[in-house]
Amino acid sequence: MVTERTPWWQREGVISRVLAVAGVGVTLIGVLMLLVLAAQAGFFGPVARVVAGGVFSAGLVGAGWRVFGRPGGRVGGIALVATGIAGAYLDVVAVTGYYRWVPAGVGLAVALAVALAGVGVAMRWQSQPLAVGVVLGAAVLSPALTTEVMLLGFLVVLQGAGVPVQMRRDWPVLHIARTMPVVLATLVMVVISEIYATIDGSDPRNRVALLAAALACAVVGLIGAVLTTHRRPADITASVTIALTALPTLAAALLFDRAVAAAIVGGLAAVLLALAATIFVPAPSRLRVPPHTALVSALTGAVALLHTCITGTGGHLHLLPTALFAVALGFLGVATTTRNRVATGLGAAFTLLGGLTLFALASPETLGAYHHADQDLDLAIAVAAIIGAATAALLAWTVPRLPRADHVLVTGVWIAASLAGLYYVLVTAVSLGVTLGTEDGFLLGHSLATIIWMIAATAALFYGLRRLTTAPAKVFLVSGLLVAAAALAKLFLFDLATLSGLVRVAAFLVVGMLLLLTGTRYARAFADSASNSARK
Repeated sequence: MVTERTPWWQREGVISRVLAVAGVGVTLIGVLMLLVLAAQAGFFGPVARVVAGGVFSAGLVGAGWRVFGRPGGRVGGIALVATGIAGAYLDVVAVTGYYRWVPAGVGLAVALAVALAGVGVAMRWQSQPLAVGVVLGAAVLSPALTTEVMLLGFLVVLQGAGVPVQMRRDWPVLHIARTMPVVLATLVMVVISEIYATIDGSDPRNRVALLAAALACAVVGLIGAVLTTHRRPADITASVTIALTALPTLAAALLFDRAVAAAIVGGLAAVLLALAATIFVPAPSRLRVPPHTALVSALTGAVALLHTCITGTGGHLHLLPTALFAVALGFLGVATTTRNRVATGLGAAFTLLGGLTLFALASPETLGAYHHADQDLDLAIAVAAIIGAATAALLAWTVPRLPRADHVLVTGVWIAASLAGLYYVLVTAVSLGVTLGTEDGFLLGHSLATIIWMIAATAALFYGLRRLTTAPAKVFLVSGLLVAAAALAKLFLFDLATLSGLVRVAAFLVVGMLLLLTGTRYARAFADSASNSARK
């Protein structure tokens, strides 16, 4: 009798499984030696080696079938059948990729039949280890028979053969076992191709075939995940494979020119985001995917969009902030109409990335000196700053309208958007000023930025003073005072020392008049509030 205190070496189940796994591995290595090493040593003829491998694999399957039906024969039967089917798959790989006796299409079709037979037996016996053993055994040892792009075809076949099983069985290990080999192999081949291209100074080898394999991997992963989650909505592992199988396409696209790469990855992003958008379809619809599938698709599509923005604007860095802000506007537009938190989060992420990129291009050092601004700023930077300001405003407008929006979060977003808006105004004004081609334009831009800052502060304060009894009043009053303080700090710390002539005079006069107007309105508003409270 086996108990919890029984030593591990006396536990029949543990020992039998360990021995079975070891037997599968060693036997498959022996089959591989028969197919490859015997050929290198000159033992037997090619036909004899292939026939011997096939006969031996068939014998293992037959023996496993007999053993499985006997008492205590489940573990041994599964091990024997897994070894036999994996060996048969390796035999097909050898015939197609090593000896090249049959066309690739025929070999892949036969390999698919062998793999389906293996997973079919696994479904009949309700054995996930059998399915995993067939897939991993064939996938791990196939590179010993061929390292060309054809290898990826056989790995995609193994990936696709597991889809029917995943639709009917909750076998998460099989998800990973059938997905990771083709993903890793494709990534390794892409890296090797890029290294050779860098050394030779030529276009990467087999880049079209690598892209085709990467796309096939993505398509199988996407279709498999959709079909699986449609049958079993709680299968989170299926959703994760969407992200995993998209990685080879993102990598393979880098082997092509920027325009082609951007088109490839942009297409992938469109498909993934379209899948994520089905979450907004009414619940009874068959087109709707589970929330976790929509989330993974949205995140992966967002990464693909970021890849597209960087790749598409690689030669024109000044266009990158505009592209990032445009994507952010798209996500925030969806969030505005649907009040979806994921869309809002993605919009905020792209808004932040665009802002950081713009800050790197138009740094305070660049904005503070004419010779730097003249070299680094142009009309594209001004357009990016204008779109950035619109994006920040839309984000500040969207967050408070989310379901159960936290007050602290809303206040933080509003303050961050206000500060970003100030900076975007400064970047826009200075960039437009330097496009005039003279230092006067640079000075005029700074003066105009200070005046706009003060106008924005005045507007925020007036809005808050008119609604003293409402909740948002505090946010507007604090924001207005902070912006006014920033405008005064810039006026005395930068403008006073840098500006000259009528430009400096205009800045001080306008800011001073606005301060007088605001101070008067501020005192009057609180006096009216006090008198109203006294009457009550």
